[in-house]
Amino acid sequence: MSQSAVPVVTPSSYLTLHYRLAGVDGNNIVSTFDENPATLQLGTGQLAPFLEECLLGLQEGTQTVFELPPEKAFGPRNPDLIQRISRATLDENSGGGEEYVVGDLIEFNAPSGGQFAGVLRAIDADSALFDFNHPLAGQTLKFEVRIIGIL
Repeated sequence: MSQSAVPVVTPSSYLTLHYRLAGVDGNNIVSTFDENPATLQLGTGQLAPFLEECLLGLQEGTQTVFELPPEKAFGPRNPDLIQRISRATLDENSGGGEEYVVGDLIEFNAPSGGQFAGVLRAIDADSALFDFNHPLAGQTLKFEVRIIGIL
């Protein structure tokens, strides 16, 4: 009587899993553990590539926690991504007339046609200071997973 092998996660696996991404302080950034599990296809951009990497080779039924330093997560904070933008550019990008509050995440149109976002750090009559780092850049993260099924 042959034992069937336990499935393992591959780069194109279709998975059902619970996952939690949290700061080292334990505060959840996202978690499915208190709700329905997630079902996703690896390699399609549903999870960040560095999170998918953690899953590769795990067996069905595995529950584990990864601690990801900034270099293995959203990267270190880059001081070059903190930039001052003229108020005219800000108004032109947004259509003008908006009230801005420090801490707002504001999307900008990129010259290439895409979009990028920055967090407003300071604003005055002439200019605004934005941080274009990913909000989780520079942070160590905990990634907890429970692989429920691999199809």
